[in-house]
Amino acid sequence: MTDAGHDETALIDRARAGDRDAQETLVRRHLGEVFDLAWRIIGDRDVAQDAAQEAIISALGALHRFRGDASFRTWLLRITVNAAKTQFRRQSRRREVKLSLALDVRTDELDPAAETMLRAEAGRVAGLLGQLPPKQRMAVVLRVNRGLSYAEVGEILDCSEGAARVNYHLGVKRLRELVQ
Repeated sequence: MTDAGHDETALIDRARAGDRDAQETLVRRHLGEVFDLAWRIIGDRDVAQDAAQEAIISALGALHRFRGDASFRTWLLRITVNAAKTQFRRQSRRREVKLSLALDVRTDELDPAAETMLRAEAGRVAGLLGQLPPKQRMAVVLRVNRGLSYAEVGEILDCSEGAARVNYHLGVKRLRELVQ
């Protein structure tokens, strides 16, 4: 086990024992990724904040049930996906593209015209992402934005690796159709 893995395991053990500092450290380590994933699934920062908070609270409350079969990160991201799905169902069915989604594009070395076009296209794709069925949307977000393997995506979405692969490919195919 790597030092980082050992450190995380020790931190989890301390958090399970009620150590508030260990719990806060776990939250600080993972909150950014939890929020980012929820935001990419939901598409609304305010609702994503609620989902991220719900996921963190649920994870800390269920820490005693974490068996270590998967990494803590994978386990937490699965809780996040479930919290985001719950929040997504609660929010209204409006499908507007948030300007902040369009601004989440790296444009380090582009001229202003190319940067503007890229941001506009990113906003358009982000809006179209909301039109995908939930499992396809989540599979695309987890693969593209989180860089997870199909096995990890399947574990988080509670499906097989093959089903995760199918959902990802169907989602990408549908996005291509919608973009045209």
